[in-house]
Amino acid sequence: MANKIFLDADAALRDILFDGMTIVSGGFGLCGIAESLIDALLRSRTQDITAISNNAGTDDYGLGLLLRSGQVKKMISSYVGENQEFERQYLAGELELEFSPQGTLAERIRAGGAGIPGFYTRTGVGTLVANGKEVKRFGGEDYILERGLTADLAIVKAWRGDRHGNLIYRKSARNFNPLAAAAGRITVAEVEQLVEPETLDPDGIHTPEIYVQRIVVASRNEKRIEKLRIREEIS
Repeated sequence: MANKIFLDADAALRDILFDGMTIVSGGFGLCGIAESLIDALLRSRTQDITAISNNAGTDDYGLGLLLRSGQVKKMISSYVGENQEFERQYLAGELELEFSPQGTLAERIRAGGAGIPGFYTRTGVGTLVANGKEVKRFGGEDYILERGLTADLAIVKAWRGDRHGNLIYRKSARNFNPLAAAAGRITVAEVEQLVEPETLDPDGIHTPEIYVQRIVVASRNEKRIEKLRIREEIS
């Protein structure tokens, strides 16, 4: 079996990055994002990236770092509300945006990973989302054709992983990660804990090893919170 373990995130990405590539990133906001791999992408200075992700993080963290450095040419995402630099670049015409409803985006990534080139959905019918898309009627209702998504590279963050590449995500950090892991032609996973084979319960594995080509132990696990709200104590 090929060795999938790399010393650090830079080494794991070094020979697979190229300008103009498409990257699908797991995570939801700042939850479950591949922090170490994003930092390595920032250091690589790879340009003209098309990024597929639920959103672009915040101005100073997550994929927002790649936006701020000008490395992202296009975003395919479902939510843009927490990133002022995202808004500025889009309104200034510096950033292309393919906006996709969140459930549709999740299914597009899942479909791509499953080898399904397209599917029909009612979501977005009669809105700007439907512009330029094929429409068909099923059961008296209009449905629009959405295309499956794949990427040159998938970056995901797991709680635990073994040396073969089997991954387990923890609680809400699971989010888009299993979908992204299956949709990359090459998938690089960073893990909080690297364990030996046969340590993980087979019934609890979320991403099987066949989807993962490279593994690196995360260099940091900050788990930032986008918006911290503390309820006032009622006396």
